Amino acid sequence: MKITGAQALIKSLEAQGTEVIFGLPGGAILPVYDPILDSNIRHILVRHEQGAGHMAEGYAQATGRPGVAMVTSGPGATNIVTPISNAYMDSIPLVVISGQVASGAIGTDAFQECDITGITMGITKHNWLIKSADEIPEVIAEAFYVATTGRPGPVLVDLPKDVAQSQMEWHEPPSTADLDLPGYHPQLDGDPAAIAAAADLLASSVRPVLYAGGGILKSRASEALIKLAEATGAPVVTTLMARGAIPDSHELCIGMPGMHGNYTAITAMQEADLLVSLGARFDDRVTGQLSTFAPDAKVIHVDIDPAELGKVRRADVGIAGDARRVIEALTSAVEERQLEDLAPWWSQLHAWQERYPLTYDPQEPGKGLRPQAIVEAIDAASPAGTIVVAGVGQHQMWAAQHWSYELPYTWINSGGAGTMGFAVPAAIGAKVGMPERTVWAIDGDGCFQMTAQELVTARIEGIPIKVAILNNSYLGMVRQWQEMFYEERYSEVYLSTDVPDYVMWAEAMGCVGIKVETPEEVGPAIEKANAITDRPVVIDFRTDAMEKVFPMVPAGVSNSEVVVHPSQREEA
Repeated sequence: MKITGAQALIKSLEAQGTEVIFGLPGGAILPVYDPILDSNIRHILVRHEQGAGHMAEGYAQATGRPGVAMVTSGPGATNIVTPISNAYMDSIPLVVISGQVASGAIGTDAFQECDITGITMGITKHNWLIKSADEIPEVIAEAFYVATTGRPGPVLVDLPKDVAQSQMEWHEPPSTADLDLPGYHPQLDGDPAAIAAAADLLASSVRPVLYAGGGILKSRASEALIKLAEATGAPVVTTLMARGAIPDSHELCIGMPGMHGNYTAITAMQEADLLVSLGARFDDRVTGQLSTFAPDAKVIHVDIDPAELGKVRRADVGIAGDARRVIEALTSAVEERQLEDLAPWWSQLHAWQERYPLTYDPQEPGKGLRPQAIVEAIDAASPAGTIVVAGVGQHQMWAAQHWSYELPYTWINSGGAGTMGFAVPAAIGAKVGMPERTVWAIDGDGCFQMTAQELVTARIEGIPIKVAILNNSYLGMVRQWQEMFYEERYSEVYLSTDVPDYVMWAEAMGCVGIKVETPEEVGPAIEKANAITDRPVVIDFRTDAMEKVFPMVPAGVSNSEVVVHPSQREEA
C-alpha cells in the first residue's frame, strides 16, 4: 500500500498507542496535519508551542505514558526547546515531532529553517533527522522505545517537508525485540553481589535514611519502597520529585528534604550513618554545601543511569538498575538478615518533629492571606487523588510542603530546570491524561502571566482545570532572596498589584474568575471552583507579599545551618 510519509507518521504514532498530540501547525509540518483528520488520535491545538511541550509533560507525568507534541520548523521548534530541556532534567518521556524545511533547502538559511537536531542534541536522549519516508515506521518505534526505557527522557524526530510529501510502501513498525539500537541496552537488574553488600550495610546501620527520588515514580516502585521501609523500619524522605511515593501519613515517612524541606528530613540526612539513595541524584538543592553533606554517612546508590553513580557523591555500594527491581531484591535480602534496633534513632526523629514542625504565622487582620493556609484549605476540600501541578517559586514550595500527598503521581512540578510558566499547560496535560481526576494548578502571579493563554486552549477543548494564583504582586522567591541576602534591595521583582485584573482576564478566556481577599472568602471560593466542571476556574488569592518560605538552607552553606521559622529560632 502506497502512502505518503505524512500518513506513515500518523499510522506509526497510532501503532505506538498514541492517544493525543499537543501541537500547532505551520508550513513545514503542514503535510502531517492533513492525515490527522482521518485518525482517531486526538489533537489539541495550543496557543504557543511551549504550551504543547508542557502539556505533553503533564500528560506523561500523570499517566506514565509518553507525551507527544508536534510543531513546525524554525520558531515552532525553538519554542519547544524549554519543555524539552525541562523533560530532560526531570526524566519525563516526551516524543517531539518537528517539521523541517525540504531536504534540498537544509543548510541554505531557508525560510523558517533551524538546526533543531543540533540545538537539542544536549537535551534529548536521542534525536533523528529523517531522510527517507521508508525510515518513518522504524524511527518512530525507536523514538518511543528510547523515550520510555532506561532513564526516561525526551526525544525529537525532525521531518523534512519533502519527506512528508513523498510516497512510501507502508510496512508495520518493528517490534521492540527487532529494534536495532547499537549501544543502547538499559540495565534493569542490579548486581546480586552489590545487592547483598547493600543489605549488609542496611542490617548494620543504626541511623539509616531511605532517600527516595523521582526514579521511584518513574519505575512504578512506590509499593516496593513501602515494603522496603517496613522491612527495615527506616525513615523515608521524599525529594521534591518524589512527593507521594510513600503516603505522607505513613508512620515511616518524614517528609521532604532539601533547601526548603522540613527540619526533620534535612537533619536526618545530615546525621545519618547510612543513606540509601533510590532513584535520586544528590541534587545540589538536597545536599547544600556538598563537602559538609551527611559527613558520617555511608552511601548506597541505586539508579537506572550508571552515569549518576559517583557523579556527585561517592557511593560505598553503587547499583545500576531499575529502582523497582533493585528494591524488591534488596528487600528480600534484608529480610534474611538481623537488623539493628532503630528505636533510639526514631526517638531522636520524633523529638525533631515535635520541636520543629512546619509552621507559619497566623493570619493578621488587614494583611494579605497566608499562602500556606490556602494550600491547606484546597487540600482539605479536594477529593482523594486530586492532582496538584505547580509552577516554580515560593508557591511551588508551599504546595510541596503543605499539601498532604497520599498517592503517587498526584504531584507534578518542574524540578531540575525550574521552569516558570509550567503549571497551567502541565495541568491541562494532566487533566487530558486523567480526565476523571480533579486537577489543581497552584501558581504564582509571575508564572501565571507566562503561559496563561493556554487557558483558551483548555476552555475550547473542554478541559476544566482549576488554577489557584497565590498572588503577592512580586516574583516572590527572588524577592525573598533579595530581602535575606541583598540587604532588601528589591531590584526588578515588583510586578503590579492592580494589573492585570485576573478575574477579567480569566473571563476573557472563557473561564470563571474569582477574587479572594479575606480569610472568610477562601472556603466558599474553593467550594465553588470544585463544583464547576464544564470550564476552567481561576482564583486570584491576594496573599501577603512579605511571606517567606521556611525552613530554608541558604545557597552554599551546610544543611546543618538550616534557617527555621522565626518563631522556632530561639529554641534552635
